[in-house]
Amino acid sequence: MNIAWKLPLGLGLLSCIAVPASADDASSKWGTGDWGGVRSELLEQGVDVIVGYVGEAATNVHGGYNHDRTARYTAQWALGTHLDLQKLLGWSDAEFQLLVTERNGNNLSNERVSDPRAPQLSSVQEVWGRGQTWRLTQMWYRQKFFNSALDLKFGRVGVNEDFASFPCDFQSLSFCSAPIGNVAGDIWYSGPVSQWGGRVRYNLDEHWAVQVGAYEQNPSYLETGNGFKLSGSGTKGALVPVEVIWKPLVGKEALPGEYRLGYYHSSASANDLYDDVNGNPQVLTGQAPKSRSSKHGAWIIGQQQLTAHNGDASRGLSVFASLTVHDKATSGIESFQNIGAVYKGPFDARPKDDIGVGIARLKVNDDVTKRQRLINDSTGISDYDDPQYVPVQHSEYNIELNYGVHVTNWLTVRPNVQYVRNPGGVYEVDNAWVAGVKLQASF
Repeated sequence: MNIAWKLPLGLGLLSCIAVPASADDASSKWGTGDWGGVRSELLEQGVDVIVGYVGEAATNVHGGYNHDRTARYTAQWALGTHLDLQKLLGWSDAEFQLLVTERNGNNLSNERVSDPRAPQLSSVQEVWGRGQTWRLTQMWYRQKFFNSALDLKFGRVGVNEDFASFPCDFQSLSFCSAPIGNVAGDIWYSGPVSQWGGRVRYNLDEHWAVQVGAYEQNPSYLETGNGFKLSGSGTKGALVPVEVIWKPLVGKEALPGEYRLGYYHSSASANDLYDDVNGNPQVLTGQAPKSRSSKHGAWIIGQQQLTAHNGDASRGLSVFASLTVHDKATSGIESFQNIGAVYKGPFDARPKDDIGVGIARLKVNDDVTKRQRLINDSTGISDYDDPQYVPVQHSEYNIELNYGVHVTNWLTVRPNVQYVRNPGGVYEVDNAWVAGVKLQASF
């Protein structure tokens, strides 16, 4: 058996033979139990111990750049603690969180799905990336004032924790975490990478909030060997996002929704994708690229529960959609869109299971496409199979259908099927079918 499947299969078998715990049994929250009551006692005192695990297996069923079938497995451990400082120290409305993560494994997208000369714009295993290594992912302090109207947070953080936030239950990266971080990762550092920064949020009422943040933009934090770097050496500028958040409650069941409208500005200089210092095609002149003083972009994200299942608002149909747009002069991906739906509790016998489906499109900047064509025209190479040919990129589409099996309160197993059209945005690469399974566990 391929080693990539051993761990998910083992956890799956373990979940099948596990004795179901009572919903009121505290030990059912964690795979390692309540430690003889110690864990619940710690929680009462304000100390929440975090031991999380996400594992993702994927195999190429059909198509892709490399048709040789194989399986790849990648995973992330998250170890840390959340402290309620009001319970611990008597500090009103104060909390602290420390989280260290470790990523390991390999990514099927790079090895089978896309042309190595033009990597997939998304990924069929979202938990892979940013270096397979240990990292300080969170180390922040949060303080609220004026009956929680004013909310401050600062320390080592990922921008996605607070801005353009989005759930991460799908296995495809196109439907996981902050969309901005997935397509503008050179300036927007989502977890597991962290940087020094903070945000100020003001809750206008229970439905409306506005917030602004400032985060150090330091490319050295992305390097594998700098997972615990604390110094600011290598800083290039600052990322400043602003966002308006609306959380309506719809209908007599008060079905929740969340809508986010935001804008980001990066003060770090960036190279123009097409022009040289004189405004001519850089790929032809060989001159230095034109330097731009900043980068920017915007997003809108919506999530809304539409129905309750037989009056039970914990079950029912929810929909989501997002749109991001980026600086055309400097951003390789011009825009990103996704749309999808999740139904929680589809069957009475399985009230905590869920079904999800999503469709996404990532559009490559026209200047990138034009630059690639110019390179091929200048070399006279038109044969895609020539190793010196530069693949021409357009738009990539990602689709995922999944079913989340709520095995226990601490383990969800989510088999899925993905379809990638034009991997890497390259028309010559065969569309790919991928079968996967995602494990989400809290130990």
